[in-house]
Amino acid sequence: QVQLVESGGGLVQAGGSLRLSCAASGRTLSSYAMGWFRQAPGKEREFVAGISRSGAYTYYADSVKGRFTISRINAKNTVYLQMNRLKPEDTAVYYCAADSSKDWGGLSTGLYEYDYWGQGTQVTVSS
Repeated sequence: QVQLVESGGGLVQAGGSLRLSCAASGRTLSSYAMGWFRQAPGKEREFVAGISRSGAYTYYADSVKGRFTISRINAKNTVYLQMNRLKPEDTAVYYCAADSSKDWGGLSTGLYEYDYWGQGTQVTVSS
């Protein structure tokens, strides 16, 4: 089992940047494909980005492609989400999640594929 803790959220103006971190404890992070999701008030939780266990493969939602970058350093048990050119519509609680079912090159985009979730970190983008 793995425990996930997100950090790095905050208030930023439109056009600005933030970097979210997800620190894992318990089982080693390299055992999991990882993902970032977000949930805005009144909306369903949605996929943002995913990364394979190896870090070689990534996938992004169309809404963030070209602006967000997911990465991981397995030796540090940490996953990152670099968010650039932020927009007010990016405002949400951001969650990292771990999927234990994928092989070294696989990744997940579906909410229900993930086994473990962090508590979330708030990102607010002002216009």
